Amino acid sequence: MAIALIAVTPAKLMAQGDATASATATATIVTPIAISSDVQMNFGILSVNATPGTVVLLPAGTTSSTGGVTLPASNPGTITAATFDVTGQDGYTYAITLPSSDYTITRTGNSETMVVNTFTSSPSGTGTLTGGSETVKVGATLNVGANQVAGTYTNATGFDVTVDYN
Repeated sequence: MAIALIAVTPAKLMAQGDATASATATATIVTPIAISSDVQMNFGILSVNATPGTVVLLPAGTTSSTGGVTLPASNPGTITAATFDVTGQDGYTYAITLPSSDYTITRTGNSETMVVNTFTSSPSGTGTLTGGSETVKVGATLNVGANQVAGTYTNATGFDVTVDYN
């Protein structure tokens, strides 16, 4: 019996040996994404009558009108979509978040207002940083009241456009 115990014990000791493996840790830091405003949104010059209407400003910088709003062809004024510069890690994609609520602009020195909403962008929804940058253009719809009072309407606070890496 002692011989049987001796014969089993070395095999049992070898089966209980330790095993070890190693792993490394890696982290990659990317250039932080950033956005800055370059060009302000401007719907240009418009005239109104007793019927409410809208001015749609596309990200490409073109406008169209509905209802009682007329865009004078002979003197449209300065028409520009808002332009933002996005910078970050080359080749990365990012999500674009536009305002989802109404943005109110007010006649300078008075209380008359108009609402800007239905914001759109180019690129739409997602962009790609080529060479570490991309330009995002933003348009929207201006809602004009019937017999809207003449004057310049603005909002010094501005509206927010947010970008985040995907």
